[in-house]
Amino acid sequence: MKYSIITVNFNNKEGLRKTIESVIHQTFRDFEFIIIDGGSTDGSVDVLKEYNSQIDYWVSEPDGGIYQGMNKGVKKATGEYLNFMNSGDCFYSTDILEKVSSYHFNADFIVGKDYHYNNETHQGHASIQPPRTTMIHFFVATLDHQSSFIKRELFSNSPYDETHRLVSDWIFFTEKIVKEGKQVQFIPNIICRREEGGLSEQQREKNRKEINEYLHQFLPYGVYEDYATLAKLDKTSLYRLFDILESNKKRRLLITCIKLIQKFN
Repeated sequence: MKYSIITVNFNNKEGLRKTIESVIHQTFRDFEFIIIDGGSTDGSVDVLKEYNSQIDYWVSEPDGGIYQGMNKGVKKATGEYLNFMNSGDCFYSTDILEKVSSYHFNADFIVGKDYHYNNETHQGHASIQPPRTTMIHFFVATLDHQSSFIKRELFSNSPYDETHRLVSDWIFFTEKIVKEGKQVQFIPNIICRREEGGLSEQQREKNRKEINEYLHQFLPYGVYEDYATLAKLDKTSLYRLFDILESNKKRRLLITCIKLIQKFN
């Protein structure tokens, strides 16, 4: 199984170097490495030239932002599955692609975990995987593109929407999985070590605004309000609720607890 690892960069020289190092030292070698640079002026091009022999394709030219860069990478890709490991992020270990390949899945999306590390506290945690990828999951969260392997054919008629600045990958996941019913296979492996302070983290309010604008178009008003009520739970509690509702015994106990709360309220 061949992978295409696509990296988008703009003026992140040291992050780019870190990403390149994590890719080129993978023990599994059946992949191509594509880097799209948005016309950096900070020395990123010198890094690309330094690693030129280990990159299958790279270009540095002004573009319209991260999603245009990702779409440009998709057009150059020939692998069966695509992974977007953008500059500053890196594979968790050198054998990650080897581990992913050992599963022999044929799902539309193969999704592992991210590892979020805080450089100040020297503490980290792995991302939480949902019990299933229904609309409520995408109402409160997304899938991380750094830890996802996406069938290239899914992009043939529906590339990332370049009119959105922050959430086009979220929209892509939502439409493919919720609307079109594409198959997701979760794996327990940590795929990516995340660099803190990404674009979406820095602009969390703008991120949520773009998501809500899309959701109001995607969902009827009443459905949106129902999901908004469920979303008042934190993500971990929401996932546990789903697990409880799948079990007859747990569900009956939950109903009893709710009745008791109402009785003494």
